[in-house]
Amino acid sequence: MADLESKLLGEKLHNYCSSSDEDEPMLDRDPPKQSKSDWDGTSSNTGPKGVLNDWEQYKRQQSAQKVQHEKNVIKQINDMALTCKSELDELDDKFLAEYRKKRMKEMMAKTEEAPEFGKVYDLLTGDDFLNAVENETPNVTVIVHVYEHNVPTCSIMNSCLKVLCNEFQKTKFCKLIGSNAGLSLNFKMCGVPALLAYRAGQLIGNFVRVTDDLGDDFYAGDVENFLIEHGVLSDKSCIPSIITNDNDNNLF
Repeated sequence: MADLESKLLGEKLHNYCSSSDEDEPMLDRDPPKQSKSDWDGTSSNTGPKGVLNDWEQYKRQQSAQKVQHEKNVIKQINDMALTCKSELDELDDKFLAEYRKKRMKEMMAKTEEAPEFGKVYDLLTGDDFLNAVENETPNVTVIVHVYEHNVPTCSIMNSCLKVLCNEFQKTKFCKLIGSNAGLSLNFKMCGVPALLAYRAGQLIGNFVRVTDDLGDDFYAGDVENFLIEHGVLSDKSCIPSIITNDNDNNLF
């Protein structure tokens, strides 16, 4: 006990009281204990037991304070992380919005550079067909209607394309008689009306006997919606309005 007491009490021997029975005959053997929450760092217990109780209580208080401090630090770190994340998300959203706006303006500029047509071109031979498809500006969509005379739905399709070529003047609409292109008899009888769509010389849409989807009685709006659904024509209602701003390029 003496060694432990020496470590706890150090050199302050004037506060030391012996724990032997004969040294404290009139004192209670076990002084009343203080509650954990009432201890203020000082002690009225002068015996070794009181010192030990005070020391244990002090260590518990220190441990509780350490735990609370760690909780406070963790909370501060989490709060800072949430704040930083919110700010980064806001910056990311702003950056992406500006990037999308810039890309849309570039795409719109390319569209504006495309030539205008405004009519349906008659392709008389297979060579005319190849020239119309392969020699056109890469960003121009070329739509070719393969048809036959005396087929009512082919006549309706030609009438629809006359309407659409005025609404989509940067799209090149053409028509080609299947017989002139050397197509098989079976195709001429069962495959028309057919719509073929090309961009940069590559086939992007191949719709044989399109009346299977449109029916035998259809209008220009039906053909337009069909081509929009299949990604051949752009939906004008989905093109965002872009406000020109001299500061748009500052981000890039």
